[in-house]
Amino acid sequence: MNMFRSAVVSLLLCSTAAIAAPATDESVKELLVVMQAQKLVNGIRAQVDSMMDNAVKQTLQGKVPTAKQQQAIDNMKNKMVAIVQEEIAWEQLEPLYLRIYKESLSEEEVIGIVAFYKTPAGQAFVEKMPLLTQKTLLEVQKISSEMGQKMQKVQKQFLADMLSTSK
Repeated sequence: MNMFRSAVVSLLLCSTAAIAAPATDESVKELLVVMQAQKLVNGIRAQVDSMMDNAVKQTLQGKVPTAKQQQAIDNMKNKMVAIVQEEIAWEQLEPLYLRIYKESLSEEEVIGIVAFYKTPAGQAFVEKMPLLTQKTLLEVQKISSEMGQKMQKVQKQFLADMLSTSK
């Protein structure tokens, strides 16, 4: 009987440990504050302009646009920046962050992460995150560009193969 009681107690302890309390809005909001998520989002919005400049330069391939072409480029960039500013606004993203973090993290995990972000190492990480994000985005943009070029070659070869087999 003693062994049975021990087994039941062990099962209860294990099952309550496995069922962690879900994160609350309050704790996730505190996490978003200490990790400066809103500042990071604003930084991403600012980087879009730079990324568009790089994309335009790649498209132009060193050619200087005419005045009309430059006006069209500026018009396109302004429209795209406006879209990004609207879609990547903190008011749009905060509910998304809340939902995803609450679905993915327990209250205990959020509390632990908040504690880390309040340390000097955590604050250093927060301060360097915009630079890390910017460097990562630039590298991914290079990879995407190279990948696009390779995929265009494959598509051209495919079209050539299709044309040659249809004759």
